[in-house]
Amino acid sequence: MSNKSIGSKTLKAGAALLAVGAGVAALNAKNKNGTEKKKIKEIQKTEHEEYRNTERGKYDKNSKGIYYSNGNYEAFARPEKPDGVDDKSAYIVGSGLASLAAACFLVRDGQMKGEHIHILEAMDVAGGACDGINDPTRGYVMRGGREMENHFECLWDLFRSIPSLEKPGASVLDEYYWFNKHDPNYSLCRATINRGQDAHTDGKFNLSQKGSMEIMKLFFTKDEDLYDKKIEDFFDDEVFGSDFWLYWRTMFAFENWHSALEMKRYFQRFIHHIGGLPDFSALKFTKYNQYESLILPMQKYLEAAGVKFQFNTRVENVVFEFNGSKKIAKKIECSVKGEQKTIELTENDLVFVTNGSCTEGTIYGDHTHAPVGDAEVRTSGCWSLWKNIAKQSPEFGHPEKFCGDIAKSNWESATVTTSNEQIIDQIKKICKRDPRTGKVVTGGIVSCKDSSWLLSWTINRQGQFKAQKKDEICVWVYSLFTDVPGDYIKKPMKDCNGKEITAEWLYHLGIPVNEIDELAKNHCNTTPTMMPYITAFFMPRRKGDRPDVIPDGCVNAAFLGQFAETPRDTIFTTEYSVRTAMEAVYGLCGVDRGVPEVWGSVYDVRPLRCIR
Repeated sequence: MSNKSIGSKTLKAGAALLAVGAGVAALNAKNKNGTEKKKIKEIQKTEHEEYRNTERGKYDKNSKGIYYSNGNYEAFARPEKPDGVDDKSAYIVGSGLASLAAACFLVRDGQMKGEHIHILEAMDVAGGACDGINDPTRGYVMRGGREMENHFECLWDLFRSIPSLEKPGASVLDEYYWFNKHDPNYSLCRATINRGQDAHTDGKFNLSQKGSMEIMKLFFTKDEDLYDKKIEDFFDDEVFGSDFWLYWRTMFAFENWHSALEMKRYFQRFIHHIGGLPDFSALKFTKYNQYESLILPMQKYLEAAGVKFQFNTRVENVVFEFNGSKKIAKKIECSVKGEQKTIELTENDLVFVTNGSCTEGTIYGDHTHAPVGDAEVRTSGCWSLWKNIAKQSPEFGHPEKFCGDIAKSNWESATVTTSNEQIIDQIKKICKRDPRTGKVVTGGIVSCKDSSWLLSWTINRQGQFKAQKKDEICVWVYSLFTDVPGDYIKKPMKDCNGKEITAEWLYHLGIPVNEIDELAKNHCNTTPTMMPYITAFFMPRRKGDRPDVIPDGCVNAAFLGQFAETPRDTIFTTEYSVRTAMEAVYGLCGVDRGVPEVWGSVYDVRPLRCIR
């Protein structure tokens, strides 16, 4: 018999054995699947027999020590004083909106003694990113503004309890509510083209069917499939070339390379306002700048309660001890006016950390100096603080995902102050309102559609500062593209001083070219601010890159603000800051009251009726 014949028989025998083996395996798998199905049916039958329709357990707390609620029953209730709170103290790192909100919730709902609460701030003024100052060397400065809406559930829950500084017996919410009722916000010109001409976007999105389907696909994509993905991974020119994208990117400061996951969250969070997107009729604004309208009332409330503010205190690290699954903050390492100090902690000492900041490292220019070179840089050390904490556990997040590429996270703003009648007349022509009436002016940003910088500008109700002169107006200008030459000033915005930025703005207002330089130089004062991390929170991310507000196992520590993780809500909002503060305080103090859930408009089809 030949070797070939032997080999052939061997192969056939092997194949037969494999077939038998496969048959046995298939039979075993079938029996196994049958057994598993039988078990599942038995479990389902038992569950069905034991199930009772009930709402028991509705208010059980989750692993973070909180539960979510909705409706007036929970919203109007005052919680009982948590057990053992008199033996506790709190150290709050930073004094931005999230930190001050945490202190307010500790006082109001945690019922902690004010003198037990310590706010540690690196700067010499409270407010963080919510600023609004009259710098004696530069003039008025607003690095940004705050757009709010009626379903900021945690924000309004807070400000209903903060007394107004101007209206005796009223809260900040009362004051805000009346103000926006009497003078509702909306824009009469959303965009310009050809140097101050109305672009006539006329409230339309101008989305093609294909562009609309791209948006819907993102809307319904699972979060897990969006980890580390960019918006440009889902959209093409069908979306990027639409007026929808012009509205969206200029209003929220999204770039093509930003997080697709956060874009999806924004869609779902604000779908109830889709009809108000083109003309800003969905928005509400404060009377003054964010510092005087929001921060100062909170600070006064806390000071009256005995809360201690410690300025010029830079926290460099919070050192944790890990005991099994428990994570315990044991000490705070800080520098107080340049002197190194340590604050020892027990489990009864609660620590609230604002990790990361969008305005960290702001570079300040002035009317004749660009924010470059030896310009003043103001830092609080919050990024290095987060890095030091994150080294101790992967559950404390990955700060480098957000602060590692400033070329993609920066933009620049400028505050222009003027009383020049020619400039103001041109503003009136565009926004169709008189900026000196004290009422709504632009109603939101006016975007210069054909600007190389993608320059936008806005004038909120004047005066934006209580000390502002009657004839002055303050204009906020910002650009998303800071590294390309302008249309009048032939260099990038990031290299421009205040006068040059003003000239570029005046060019897009439609001021005669031969008059621009003289008006910019002698009739305006402009303070530019370059913010390297202003959209750092929009950088692509995945689960775990931001720490949970209360990481699992944390006994006495929580994270606050835009770089802490909370379900469903969206960053770059005042609501997000206050929500993280509320969750942190309720969880660590054991406050027995629901945190208002994120408004559920994503489950409501009614807003879709208005889309065109």
